Amino acid sequence: MVFRERTYSVLIVSSAEAFTDTAKTLLPVTDYWPVAAARSAGEARRRTVETAYDIVIINSPLSDDAGVRLACDLCDGSGAAVLLMVRREQFEEISARATEHGVVTLAKPAPLGAVSQMLRVMCAVRERLARMENRSASIDEKIEEIRLVNRAKWLLIERRGMAEAEAHRYIEKLSMDTRAPRRAVAEGIIKELDE
Repeated sequence: MVFRERTYSVLIVSSAEAFTDTAKTLLPVTDYWPVAAARSAGEARRRTVETAYDIVIINSPLSDDAGVRLACDLCDGSGAAVLLMVRREQFEEISARATEHGVVTLAKPAPLGAVSQMLRVMCAVRERLARMENRSASIDEKIEEIRLVNRAKWLLIERRGMAEAEAHRYIEKLSMDTRAPRRAVAEGIIKELDE
């Protein structure tokens, strides 16, 4: 990949140190940083509670778990893109179960070129997830603003005897006159009138 300002944080989960060492060779610091490693599902769970990772690579099986549940839990509970490496003979069964949770599976042994390409796919997945998270946060903020403005309107109606349209215009005008966001104006009205 070409050097960019954005890098992807990676957690490699593998009981085999050789796998971790090989995976690290596919993760240049210009694109993947920081890179952490965990040797078990339990350690990986602790690390993901402490740090949000962009990409998690799981080499199944792990010493304390097959890795499938960990992969599914991470996809369900975080914004990480998860790559689960499984034995070729288990690929079809595990892939069918894990795909519905958003886990990307890859049969091993896999050529390093295929793993490298899959990592680029994981970066694309992470970018898409990040955009969706931002959109969701923006929608939540708008909903919260509407809720606050409505609460301020009802306080103006109850405490100052305004009609609903009049209360709405009052908030809008105050927002324009003070060059303050409607949310800040509504919060001010609520603070003043909700005693």
